[in-house]
Amino acid sequence: MKAKSILVVLVTLIIGFILGMLTSAQIRYHRLNPVRVFFSEERFREGFYKAIQPDDQQKTKIDLVLNKYAKINSELQSNFRKELDVNMKEFRKELDLNLTKEQLGRLKEMDERRQEMIRQNRKNRPNDTLSLREERWRNPGRRLGPEGAQQPKPDRDTVKLPDNK
Repeated sequence: MKAKSILVVLVTLIIGFILGMLTSAQIRYHRLNPVRVFFSEERFREGFYKAIQPDDQQKTKIDLVLNKYAKINSELQSNFRKELDVNMKEFRKELDLNLTKEQLGRLKEMDERRQEMIRQNRKNRPNDTLSLREERWRNPGRRLGPEGAQQPKPDRDTVKLPDNK
């Protein structure tokens, strides 16, 4: 009898733990999903189209605004990453002058572990750009083109990918 009640409590705790993890993951996903809109020019544009659903009169004016700020945001993100890299290199140069060989070795090990985690993350993570293209293949009617018109389903043999300039 005692073993049965302990088993019921354990199963209840395990089920609660699993449900909590799933709920937490869903909450985080829904909170972070709007942030993902700003990562690429294409997602920036599509995210705002999806949110505001402009009519035909608004589309031409909104396209100009979205194109302008999509480019600005993309350049800002690129510059941020470059500046961060430069700052981190300068930081390490100054820091390394004040460390012993043992401390430098520990930092080198930490850097190697970080690089390995980044490599593993890239391998395990689907490419957002590719998954977005796949989504367009499955649902071509949902995608809005640069002028706001719906795009026809393309022939698979003659698809051209947009140039990223």
